[in-house]
Amino acid sequence: MRKFSEDEMWELVGYIKVSQTRYLTLKTLDSDFLMPSEIAKSTGLRTTQISNALRDLKERDLVICLNESARKGRIYQNTPLAMEILKRIDK
Repeated sequence: MRKFSEDEMWELVGYIKVSQTRYLTLKTLDSDFLMPSEIAKSTGLRTTQISNALRDLKERDLVICLNESARKGRIYQNTPLAMEILKRIDK
């Protein structure tokens, strides 16, 4: 994992805080690995919202897909960077 500057970290904090969907997705993955449908069920959001959030979060190295080649049943997990961002938000 690359080292992020303080400015970059705070930029990511703002990026997560501005979207309830992204925040709830990360929060739900806090200590687990889940499929988008499981995240949607837990948060009460639509699966399409979760899938879009996961795509955005993955582009910013905040989540990883553990079985990328699967067409169905993809499993996601937070990265250490996401865990650090959540710590800052939930202080």
